Formats: sequence, C-alpha cells, structure tokens
Amino acid sequence: MKIEHIGIAVNSLGTSDDLFERLLGKKNYKQESVAREGVTTSFYEVGESKVELLEASSEDSPIAKFLSKKGEGIHHIAFGVDDIYAEIERLKKEGFIFISEEPKDGADNKLVVFLHPKSTNGVLIELCQEKA
Repeated sequence: MKIEHIGIAVNSLGTSDDLFERLLGKKNYKQESVAREGVTTSFYEVGESKVELLEASSEDSPIAKFLSKKGEGIHHIAFGVDDIYAEIERLKKEGFIFISEEPKDGADNKLVVFLHPKSTNGVLIELCQEKA
C-alpha cells in the first residue's frame, strides 16, 4: 500500500491550477470530468504520489456539499492497493466502515472505494486500484 494521491477540494480549477503550477513548478498531467460524481479533477505528479484537485461540476455533488460545509482544503487521502477486493474484505474484518463496499470507476483509470470518516479519525480514506 502507498499514498496514491491527496484530494483537495477547490472552488475553481482555473485559480487552483494556476496556484499549483506555480507551487510545484509544473503543469497538471491530466484534467478529467467524472460526471457520475459531479466533479472535474486535475492531477499533478509529486514524486511517487499525486495531488488531485477536485472542483464541483454540479451543485448537489459530494464536492459541492463538502465545499459548502468546510470550504477549500484536503478532502481525502487515497491509498493505492494491488487488490481492492481483498483490501475491502480485510478492512471490514478489522471493523472499518465503508461508504459503499462496491468499487466503482473513478478518475485517472482507477477502481475506487471510500471508507467512512467516522471509522478513520475523521479523515475520508479512498482505496484505489489501477484498472487493467
């Protein structure tokens, strides 16, 4: 397991892309819309990990709700795993609570699933596995 990326909720990808390009000294490598989740993402490589900027593309999306409650900031930490199904079973046995136990297609060619923050010290945790 490794830290795959840190997700940061932002009000504007235009403004935040400019900020992160200046901060990291490079442009994003990908911008992608995930319509089912009502989000547009922008990815930056940082060493062996990534930063994912998340902008709401619909007013009722999870990111829009997060921004209205908490404002801009860290939304989640994603851990890359080799076998997402085995990790789900392992973590369920350890007592962790999932938002959904069924992986779904996410951004950046990944299968993703989220653990509920009430079982992870208030931090939204994403597990992600590269799709074949």
